[in-house]
Amino acid sequence: MYLTTILLLALSGFTGANLSLHDPHQPVTSDEVALTGSTATLKCTVENHAESSLQWSNPAQQTLYFGDKRALRDSRIQLVSSTANELTISISNVALSDEGEYTCSIFTMPVRIAKAMITVLGVPQKPQIFGFETPFKEDQKAKLTCKTFGSKPAANFRWYKGLEELHGAKTNAFPDTNSKTFNVTSVIEFQINKEDDGGEITCTVGHDSQPDSVMSTSHKIQVLYKPSAKIESWPNMPREGEELRLQCDGYGNPAPHEYNWQRENTGLPLSTQVRGNTLLFQNLNKSDSGTYVCEAVNAMGKVSTIYKLDVNDPSPIPSTSSIDHAVIGGVVAVIAFILFCLLIVLGRYLIRHKGTYLTHEAKGSDDAPDADTAIINAEGGQGGSDDKKEYFI
Repeated sequence: MYLTTILLLALSGFTGANLSLHDPHQPVTSDEVALTGSTATLKCTVENHAESSLQWSNPAQQTLYFGDKRALRDSRIQLVSSTANELTISISNVALSDEGEYTCSIFTMPVRIAKAMITVLGVPQKPQIFGFETPFKEDQKAKLTCKTFGSKPAANFRWYKGLEELHGAKTNAFPDTNSKTFNVTSVIEFQINKEDDGGEITCTVGHDSQPDSVMSTSHKIQVLYKPSAKIESWPNMPREGEELRLQCDGYGNPAPHEYNWQRENTGLPLSTQVRGNTLLFQNLNKSDSGTYVCEAVNAMGKVSTIYKLDVNDPSPIPSTSSIDHAVIGGVVAVIAFILFCLLIVLGRYLIRHKGTYLTHEAKGSDDAPDADTAIINAEGGQGGSDDKKEYFI
């Protein structure tokens, strides 16, 4: 009997403990995450208010609202909803100092409370890139630094050269003076070549406060490199007695500031003139043929390029193209065809005319009694077979 009583009491106690897990007088809250400058909302609900009002307090245990009554004079804190079963307030323009544990209370017997943690994320500032104070040189290793401030937690970086992502950056985070946010620095090193001149280097900052977007800063690279050069001629086929202009075009950063002309194995012809990057031949001669060298110079170095000049014989008559020959050939062919057609027509006419004459001659001699009469009839006399008549008595 005694054992049965103990078991019943134990079961009764266990059931009571389970029932106590769902307390209708217990207020319910939820944690919030807010960005600096945004608005955080705190909501507290209770199933059975027991004729008592809900109350919100800040981490310093200062009462913010008791029911619909404002207790702390802070214009950023506003009442959203106040009923017997709910008390909701909002905090606008959230600052890092607003982070902490807020308490919702209901004054029943005993007093019941619920906690809500507001976590404030520090939004990082727009990144800044350092290291572009002077231009880079070709084949130099560039070292750039990207910095951002005010992030909480620490921001992360990514580097790009054009569309290509650069890897191997070293990132360090340091707490700022208030120890609530971080100053973050990223350093990247990469090889520079002349193709990078005018390209963009971009530093991007990603953060938990901006999972779907990033902030970035870009800078154009200036690369110094030695020049390249090429020579162009006008005209393309130089002939003796004509004027020729050779132009040496140099490309580099900085642009070439000096051009030097010379001819291999001998000096420049006396008739030539040098005008900057142009070599001018006023009256070409066969003796001007040879290999000419142009040297382009800038602050990074110099480069040479060559042009082989072969002076052609002068042209006695204006050169004609193959199209001119084709036209002349076509005209000759048409004339020959017309003459051939005329010959055919004339031949047919002569043959037809000759047949008629023979027939007439035959008619004139058919009824002639002698040769003289036949000749007279053939020469167009009116006599003939139709004129000759016979009479019978």
